[in-house]
This record gives sequence, structure tokens and C-alpha cells, in this order.
Amino acid sequence: MWDGMLLGMGNPLLDISGATEDAILEKYNLQPNDAILAEKKHMPLYQELIENYKVDYIAAGSTLNSVRIAQWILQRPNVCAYIGSVGKDKFSKILEEKSREDGILAKFQFTTERPTGSCAVLITSNGHNRSLVANLAAAECFTRDHLDDPEVSKIVANAEFYYSSGFFLTVSIETILEVAQVAHRRNKYFMMNLSAPFLPIYYKKQMMQAMPYVDILFGNEAEALAFAKENNFEIDDMKEIALKITTLPKENPNRPRVVIITQGTLPVIVAKEGSTTEYPIPLIPSEKIVDTNGAGDAFVGGFMAQFIKGESLDIAVKCAIWAAGVIVQNSGCTVTGKPDFVPY
Repeated sequence: MWDGMLLGMGNPLLDISGATEDAILEKYNLQPNDAILAEKKHMPLYQELIENYKVDYIAAGSTLNSVRIAQWILQRPNVCAYIGSVGKDKFSKILEEKSREDGILAKFQFTTERPTGSCAVLITSNGHNRSLVANLAAAECFTRDHLDDPEVSKIVANAEFYYSSGFFLTVSIETILEVAQVAHRRNKYFMMNLSAPFLPIYYKKQMMQAMPYVDILFGNEAEALAFAKENNFEIDDMKEIALKITTLPKENPNRPRVVIITQGTLPVIVAKEGSTTEYPIPLIPSEKIVDTNGAGDAFVGGFMAQFIKGESLDIAVKCAIWAAGVIVQNSGCTVTGKPDFVPY
């Protein structure tokens, strides 16, 4: 392993996380297990959350969460690099500090145009549901020319694995495509996440521009269903959807696309080369579940930690499931101590 072996791209956010009642979801017309971008009507939510509930501040954003978990599992600083845009304010200082503490090789792009982005994390149903409302703010100011920064350019040129959340499609498809094309030319892995049901609908063009470069695609059942509907698959069986996605046009036909779909407590589906494999989810007693925020991000982080070490797809998926199980027993996407994953 070496510095910057994995490069993650995404929207850095400071999570404002709190346990709330269902009434606040109804007030802002939110769904219990969903992720949306904030509209004008959602702006009062952040202050309401801070004033009326006990909140935690967590360095986050989907991709940053995933590389943090991968870095924690790897236990070697700077293997995971990260790029994204932040403001020049106290929140960005927290993000920088937390990233360093977590061993992330973070190369933020700074802007004075907008403040650092934040995400309201509403935890309901005793921790079993979470609704995310992201105010991207400075994250939306990321520009492709950050890739010209000498330190960033070096990382892009030398990384072995590349990962982007689907959320980054809303900000800089130009950056995603340029990095994806570098990965393709160098015959390296490019991975992406569907990330939220609204993305295949409202950002279909950008998603389908990136899809030919995607070697490994992650998503959950709601996201996969939205993708299938928007692309006229006319099927709703999760295994068939996963298989269909593997057959979409691909720039590198010599590397079969792998599609990995999570289904909550139901088995994870892995589709590759015309067949699917299911991985059961170990039961976690409800009293041990703190909240589900970050479980999907941790799943990806656990997968990448093993995959970049050269472990098999099987081991990587099992580590992904383990990592998600760890996260749901903690508040937000946070970990303590050292990882104790044992391949089985």
C-alpha cells in the first residue's frame, strides 16, 4: 500500500445529527429512509434541529465517510486520498482536523463564495430510520481545475483505485469523467455509488455519462428500483435489475462490471458475468442498534479496504457487511478502537 492508493471524490459535509420525532419529518415533508438535497423550504430545519434536539457534529459526506471507514480498517495513514470543496470557515477547519485524525490524505478545494456544506441527519424510530437533508453550499463550488493542483494531479496519476459517490454527479460531472477516463487509460478500477433514488431520475444524463466507466457499482434496493424504472427495464426483481445493470455499455469490456445491491436486513446481491450471489446479513439485536446513518457508506468503505489490498470479491463483500454492522451500533458514521474483522 502507498499514499493515495485510493482516491475518493465527493461533497464534504458536516453532519448535524439528532434523534427526532416523526412529526419533524411530516413538517418538512421528508421520508424516514431517504436522502435529498435541501430546498429553500428546508433551510429553517438546521437551526430547528440545533435548538430543539441534542445533536452531534460529525465530519461527513458520503464519499468522505466511505474513505474514513476504509482508512480505519487499513490502519495505515494516507492510503486513502480525498478531494472536495469547502468554505473558509470554522466548519472546514473541523473537517480538515477530523480528516487528519482519521488518516485521510485530504486535498480540499477552498472557496470564499459559500460556507462549508452541512447535512441534517434526522434519526427516528429508535435509531432504525434516518432521513438526510444535505445543504451542499461550498461543496457545489468544486471545479475541475482543482485536478491541476500539482499534489492532486500526482494523486490522480498514481492512484490504483478511484471512487465517487453518486452525489458528486450533481456538482462536477467534468471531474468524474476526467478521472474515470484516467482510470480507464491506466486499466485501474473506477467505482461509483447510486447514492440516492433521486439521482437516477434528476441526474440521469450525468449518471449515464459516467456509467460506461464504472467497474463496480454500489446501491440499495430503493436506488436500484429508481434506476431500473428510469431506464425502462420493466422489471422489479432485484437480482434481474442487478444483472441488467452489468450488461449496460462499458468502455473496458475486458473487465466485467460488478453490481452490488444492499437490501437492509435482506441479503446483499452481487451480480457479475450473468450470475448473482447472495450474502446474508447477520442479525443485530434491535437494542444494539443506535442508528442506521452511514451504514451504506460504511459498507462501501469496508468493501474498498479489502479490495484495494487484493482480497477476493467474496472477502470484500463480507467485510462490507461487517463494517455496516459496526456502524449501526454507533452514533453516526463513527468508530472507536481498532477493527476486528476476521475473514470467514
